[in-house]
Amino acid sequence: MFDELARWLDTCGADILCLQEVTHTAAVGGWTRFDDAERSLPQRADLLNDIRSLLPRHHGLFTASDAGPVRDQEGRWHQQDFGLAAFVAETLPIVGTRSAFVHGDYVEHQDQWPAGGRPRAAQAVRVFDRQAQRFVTVVNIHGLRDPRGKGDTPARRTQAKRLADLITGVREDGDLTVVCGDFNLLPDSETFQVLAGLGLVDLVRDADTRTSRYPKPLRHASYLLVSEPTAVRQFEIVTEPEVSDHRALMLDLSASQG
Repeated sequence: MFDELARWLDTCGADILCLQEVTHTAAVGGWTRFDDAERSLPQRADLLNDIRSLLPRHHGLFTASDAGPVRDQEGRWHQQDFGLAAFVAETLPIVGTRSAFVHGDYVEHQDQWPAGGRPRAAQAVRVFDRQAQRFVTVVNIHGLRDPRGKGDTPARRTQAKRLADLITGVREDGDLTVVCGDFNLLPDSETFQVLAGLGLVDLVRDADTRTSRYPKPLRHASYLLVSEPTAVRQFEIVTEPEVSDHRALMLDLSASQG
């Protein structure tokens, strides 16, 4: 759905854009083919660079969680990096960045991508909002995918703890904090209790965050949490346009204190 995504990026006006499932293949452009035991899909060779070219007035930050083989249109094999990206408007000074694995550690898959249990990372960026004269910390996560489902497991409990450790390690007292992404969890997951212990409030809860491109009946995956609900001017789970099998989550914040 790259064409749809590209058109939307021209109009969304995001100061900070957080994306999951971002690809990067050195010196390769256009389309590649991704295969694992469950599916075979077309995939951009370098979505990271594609988006950088569409957002020239944003800083692009990328964190690879793992890498594996893809084929280009001529059938040649390449090793592709896969992970998270955040694009930050150049008007926002970046004063801190940090990333951490919330499940596993970086892996190079040589023969085939596994269908589940792949490493997962979270990525944090801390910026200074000159207009509001305060700091904002944004954390982007892609949670563990388990073919057995989205229920709580020991691995997901560990994931929640690692995520909480990253949040507490990067933000400072007084930061307006946002945590967002594809958590791959159910709305009643104990992960949200862990994050509530950090003062974070989930805005999505049990809302549908999937588009028509996702055929399965379970419609929960993406979430967005904030430390100060009173700072939320508007929050929208975008139904149109569809730019992914996930609905975009759009947050408009008033970062002013008091």
